[in-house]
Amino acid sequence: MFPPAYVRAVGGRGGELASRWSAQVSIDKMDRAGVAAAILSAVQVTVGDTMSGKDQKTRDLVRLNNEFGARCVQDYPRRFGYFAALPMMDADGALREIEYAYDTLKADGIGLWTSYLDRWVGAEQFWPIYEELDRRRAVVFYHPSHNLCCRNMSDQTGIIDYDLDTVRAIDSMLFNGTPAKYPQVRHIWAHAGGGFAVLAPREVDDYPRLHRDARAPNGVADEIRKFYWDTAHAGQLPTVDALRDLVPISQILYGSDVPIRDYALTDEPLSEFPHFSENDWQAINRSNAERLFPRLRRV
Repeated sequence: MFPPAYVRAVGGRGGELASRWSAQVSIDKMDRAGVAAAILSAVQVTVGDTMSGKDQKTRDLVRLNNEFGARCVQDYPRRFGYFAALPMMDADGALREIEYAYDTLKADGIGLWTSYLDRWVGAEQFWPIYEELDRRRAVVFYHPSHNLCCRNMSDQTGIIDYDLDTVRAIDSMLFNGTPAKYPQVRHIWAHAGGGFAVLAPREVDDYPRLHRDARAPNGVADEIRKFYWDTAHAGQLPTVDALRDLVPISQILYGSDVPIRDYALTDEPLSEFPHFSENDWQAINRSNAERLFPRLRRV
């Protein structure tokens, strides 16, 4: 989503798309694609590092985003859910925002970036935040960002680093044992986890040689199978095939990247995938999400 006041506050980032977006724009796209309900979250191209500060300006921008998302849900309760943003580098501010987002705004979950400045989300400094998210059995959705480590590389496009930042974020989760320490948090990785599905065998093979402790008490493959993965911009056969081999169907969710992308970018290649049954498609397209977001179940 592109809250107009938020877009203005961050200097109009996001260009023409940000300036012309509205809830109705998304609903029109949903209707044309046969999408009953969608979960809104902050859009990375408008945000950059505006949610990475520790000051009142950052807290105000996060609050502006979250209140706009809540209004969209109030206006269209059967069409939208929303993920609340958090000022992750400000633990006290993040804890206050979790309380407000859940208790007052009734958020459906939390929407985070894979990294904030030079820290990936599995870092121990974020554990006080995950402790509260664990207490609330939160659903947390991760969209890739650009870590400070890998910006403005002179001889690369930077395109694939969004996928690689997701891989690094998952690796940081596993390395630090965050999912095992806070097992009630449900994690959703955008874009089928970036490049993680094809690299996972390496993680599964090498992790036990490095870490034999409570960070993955039942093995790293078990931790991976607990994650959820969406299909946004990830519908090509090699990606979906790798994901299907990695996790059960129950952990795959339909995702689209709309309005940044069109539904067709995901739908058309997915429609050619030969290895899902009718029941699999029902699970991916709706019933898996209904377990995570029971408020949006079809009545």
